[in-house]
Amino acid sequence: MKSKILLALLCGVAAMSGTTAAADTLQDVKNRGNLACGVSTGNAGFSAPDDKGEWTGLDVDFCHAVAAAVFGDPAKVKYNSLSSKVRFTALQSGEIDILSRQTTWTASREGGLGLMFAGVIYYDGQGFMINSKKIPGVASAKDLSGATACVLTGTTGELNMADYFKANQIEFTPVVFEKIEEAKAAYDSGRCDVYTDDQSNLYSVRLSLASPSDHVVLPEVISKEPVGPVVRQGDDKWLNIVKWTYYALVQAEEFGITQANVEDMKNSPNPDIKRLLGQEAGTTIGSDFGLSNDFVVNVIKAVGNYGEMFERNIGQQSPLKIERGKNALWTQGGLQYAMPFR
Repeated sequence: MKSKILLALLCGVAAMSGTTAAADTLQDVKNRGNLACGVSTGNAGFSAPDDKGEWTGLDVDFCHAVAAAVFGDPAKVKYNSLSSKVRFTALQSGEIDILSRQTTWTASREGGLGLMFAGVIYYDGQGFMINSKKIPGVASAKDLSGATACVLTGTTGELNMADYFKANQIEFTPVVFEKIEEAKAAYDSGRCDVYTDDQSNLYSVRLSLASPSDHVVLPEVISKEPVGPVVRQGDDKWLNIVKWTYYALVQAEEFGITQANVEDMKNSPNPDIKRLLGQEAGTTIGSDFGLSNDFVVNVIKAVGNYGEMFERNIGQQSPLKIERGKNALWTQGGLQYAMPFR
């Protein structure tokens, strides 16, 4: 009897494993006819609707890039606006195919939530912003004893802030919100003395405040916040598609391939460039992923290379004017580095 029970249990485990292995997000996306992409509730430069209601930003462009890789058409994306609190549930449940919403890569999220990060689209770090007119003379986060702090719930920022203030023996009162808009409104109205989030978000938030010039981002960076696109565990094929779309954007910048010259670059004598663009005889990189061999051409035509995406959305061509810093290519002293297309 015990052997029969054990056999039944083993068969059950095998069946569950087979179900996981059979996951085919790519086919589901193709059958549906669009990519379901989870974005923020509104964060300028990364994912926010413009004055026409169209979603724009670095994270949005990445979803366009994946859609271009799969369909050859960057417009085949359906956006789902998600708060920090519900974003992982939406991905786990299959409501979205990819989460592209400034989400920090951590061990607990991969180990405990059944998720996989496909790359680091932006290297960030948590900081603090204050209204210098309301609390003058504050030059450091260590001067914030007794402050009230606006923070988003369900984020690494909530935990980082508590750890930082505890380590530095600073008394504070957290004021927790689920949505960015709620936190911004509370801070702008003076309900909180300080607003804490990833530094990129702070610069984005500052632009939307009533008097942006009154607000100062303090110098402390209290955490590592590598943010990037997220998919469910159990579908390595889909993870590879998302991951290598990201690498294609970075590699294209390194090779000098742009949205404007990608067609001409298809004729490059450089074998590395020809291989990346699917023009080298015998190249099967795209088909190995279930895509066309020239999928990188479609990606670059749609959104340009990583540098073009960065500058257009959050860099010098944008209102945010964030410096490349750690997000420069490795050849320029930064951390952006693509794995080899071979």
